[in-house]
Amino acid sequence: MELYLLRHGIAERFSDGGDASRRLTEEGRAQLRAVLERAHGAGVRVSLILTSPYRRALETAEIAAHELGYEGKLARCLALTPEGSPQQVWEEIRLHRDEAAILLCGHEPLFSEIVAFLLGSTRAMVHFQTGTLVRIDVASFGISPAGVLRWMLTPGIA
Repeated sequence: MELYLLRHGIAERFSDGGDASRRLTEEGRAQLRAVLERAHGAGVRVSLILTSPYRRALETAEIAAHELGYEGKLARCLALTPEGSPQQVWEEIRLHRDEAAILLCGHEPLFSEIVAFLLGSTRAMVHFQTGTLVRIDVASFGISPAGVLRWMLTPGIA
């Protein structure tokens, strides 16, 4: 399975509705479009999008669906909130093991922790800046994953 992790784009610093209701800025939207256009041009196709229910992640997932030509529904996943854990996200992935390629939309520091977990490390090994897309391939779905990092696309590269 191809796993894609996409951190939300640049978001408002504050929102009257609290952290979960912060929206993407125009710069954040543009940043995401650039990354996702490059990914689509390189052949990235997804069969399922799982997203944090936080507004900035949902908006990121909507942009990803549009740019990648995804026509399915966006699946909200509580495990992808900033308070989630890599183990909870892995359990969600395991529920969808028949999918060819899953895109996860979420937050830091969770995504750095997920990458470490998927690669078998006990500590965070990467830092996700906003709008970054990472691909990790996973071949088996046991209790402990054994993923392989294929690439990382940052807005600066796109």
